[in-house]
Amino acid sequence: MKTTTLSTSVSPKAPALATLTAVAAACAMMLSAPAHAAEAQAASSATDATNAASVPSAIDSSKRVIRLAQPKADNAASTNNAPAPQAAAPQPPTVQNRPPMSTLQPQDVRPPATPEFTGTTRVYDPGPMNATGIDLRSGQLTNIPTPQAQLSDVSFVPTVLIPQQTGDNNDKLDVSLLDDFIKDVSPNARHYPPNFPNRSQRHYTREKIKVLAEWIEPYAKAPNASYDVLIRAAKLNGMGRNLDLGSDYTIRGGQYVDRAIKIQPDSGEANFLYGMMLSEGGGFKEGQKYLDRAVSLGYTEAEQSLAQSDLLSDRRDKALERLRRLESQNPDNDIIPQQIKLIEEGKFYIWDIPAPDINVKPSV
Repeated sequence: MKTTTLSTSVSPKAPALATLTAVAAACAMMLSAPAHAAEAQAASSATDATNAASVPSAIDSSKRVIRLAQPKADNAASTNNAPAPQAAAPQPPTVQNRPPMSTLQPQDVRPPATPEFTGTTRVYDPGPMNATGIDLRSGQLTNIPTPQAQLSDVSFVPTVLIPQQTGDNNDKLDVSLLDDFIKDVSPNARHYPPNFPNRSQRHYTREKIKVLAEWIEPYAKAPNASYDVLIRAAKLNGMGRNLDLGSDYTIRGGQYVDRAIKIQPDSGEANFLYGMMLSEGGGFKEGQKYLDRAVSLGYTEAEQSLAQSDLLSDRRDKALERLRRLESQNPDNDIIPQQIKLIEEGKFYIWDIPAPDINVKPSV
């Protein structure tokens, strides 16, 4: 490569130094511009979320999260609609010798209102880099390694803040990514036997359940844990049981959902989960009363679990009758016809159907 120098006094090593300096500058421009743009966008959106940064979050280690949370409109409206204060009388000049704080009356000290946050959670997944600038792959700089970089594809999931405890305690948990994970893998791991398109997705799901169950465990073990915490802990541990993570998951899942029912006896979801766990674990009689209760509360999936219980109790005709009646009541449900076909083929597990492909990635 021919290099033109500006001065004859420059040493022979100067061209190589200038070339490396140009490469470094080009790399810095290419990498910093998109990153600074993303950071600026996130910073401008997250200005109102400063107070929410202390909310504990279940964060997937393979993703970077910025929560875009703002106080609810009703809090701001209540402030805006407050009666206008009376015109204040002229105040004397500030006196340097102020009275000590202990002389203030209790009614003069008002704690700041705690805003309730809502919004969305911005999730950054690794994605391809698109940037303008010098293309270092075009052969302009020979024998120089080409830098590799990635930017992020931005997606959004709803921000979900739940109470940590029952009662008037205002402490919150951010379960945005936890709920997104449970929604993704429930079709594959909610029932026994679990079903995954490949072993990699099964493995990644097992590993993420371990991490998330460990994260929520201290909150669920608290004696005054909220219903929202307990029901999520029960779901995670129930899926862990189905994926053979150990008897501890079975025990914890049953304990958490039992406590959730005691807090909300009329919860169709909690009654279904408890009845499903019991019946799929062999406790058909024990689980039936909870499944019947969930059916009475309008939980369709509980009726499917009752059909599974009938099938494993050698009541194949009753299971078919139940599912056919359920199919007529839910013509848009595409799972029930597959379950009927499995029974007609002589199978014993109605949830052993082709599993959907899920977006579960390894943690990095």
